[in-house]
Amino acid sequence: MRSGTLQLPALPPLSLYVHLPWCLKKCPYCDFNSHERRPGVDAQAQQTRYVDALISDLEASLPMIWGRQVHSIFIGGGTPSLFEPEAIDRLIAGIRARLQLAPLCEITLEANPGTFERERFSAFRGAGITRLSIGVQSFEDAHLKALGRVHDGQQARAAVEEAARAFDTFNLDLMYALPGQTLQALEEDVRTALAFSPPHLSIYHLTIEPNTVFAKFPPKVPDEDSAWAMLDRITELTEATGLERYEVSAYARAGHRCVHNLNYWQFGDYLGIGAGAHGKLSFAHRIIRQVRHREPELYMNKALAGDAIAQEHEVPRKDLPFEFMLNALRLKDGFALQDFVDRTGLPPSSISAAVQKAEQAGWLERDGVWLRPSARGFDFLSDLQELFLPEEH
Repeated sequence: MRSGTLQLPALPPLSLYVHLPWCLKKCPYCDFNSHERRPGVDAQAQQTRYVDALISDLEASLPMIWGRQVHSIFIGGGTPSLFEPEAIDRLIAGIRARLQLAPLCEITLEANPGTFERERFSAFRGAGITRLSIGVQSFEDAHLKALGRVHDGQQARAAVEEAARAFDTFNLDLMYALPGQTLQALEEDVRTALAFSPPHLSIYHLTIEPNTVFAKFPPKVPDEDSAWAMLDRITELTEATGLERYEVSAYARAGHRCVHNLNYWQFGDYLGIGAGAHGKLSFAHRIIRQVRHREPELYMNKALAGDAIAQEHEVPRKDLPFEFMLNALRLKDGFALQDFVDRTGLPPSSISAAVQKAEQAGWLERDGVWLRPSARGFDFLSDLQELFLPEEH
């Protein structure tokens, strides 16, 4: 309850993010905090110690979120499906014992087809996972090889089939504008994905991120015009099968939007536990961001000693409009002006000049107290978001 410069009328919904950092192999495009599992390491002992560290981290964080209900949990990585179902079961039991979960709390686990076993997926369901997110990226062997994935197209199909059997809702992750990918190849990938009738589809443009293998050795990827043509085709194909594009990279059937990601995009709060996890928490007069220690071994040592947080800072008032818009403008439906006031504690006048510029550029549409990106604004999202950056003085 320390004093601050904001006046938040109420606290936003709260989610929990849990980071499990290990992978079988680091992909050349990946800039997440993921680490290859070292040979000779006792995986079971490592998983047991890591879950102990997560629960210790959560325990130490409880005073900051006391009395608040958690609406969604997302277990990301890394490759969380490398963890044994027993470890996931103990993790979720530990969370349930310490947090008040909403009655229909969405609990998502990221899974990789390279770790797919039929019994494993149903065991995750038994442990309390309600939603699986499968990192397929492509069904085409040549593209999977170019991306450095550990699975092939056949494993990808088998994993999606089992997810559809074991879970009422699941997400399928695809990427486009891949090295050597043609429009026709992209269309085949999307058609294959849609044939499984996924309730939710996330489709990301491959981006070359700094400090990755691809940044050092850039592959030849489709040019900008080809990538735009691919996105247009994705939009056509998904619409034809009843999937609605509700966010820049997300498509869903009615009732299957990702609750956890929606909370990010609506500038909700999230506690992040695990190696390198980020968090954002609101209090009556301030909003803070946190980062956990990044290296898994260091994180475990620190978390078990009750000292998991590596960095913590209060978000300055001047940065809040951009931070809010960076999320909210990704949503096709946009946001209500009152949501901006409630989530940032700032008055509408703090964004009126930028909103006016966005409207004049034809990037933002207003419907009473509701603001949403236009079709053109959705295409030029980065330019639209940049209008809300704090002015340099």
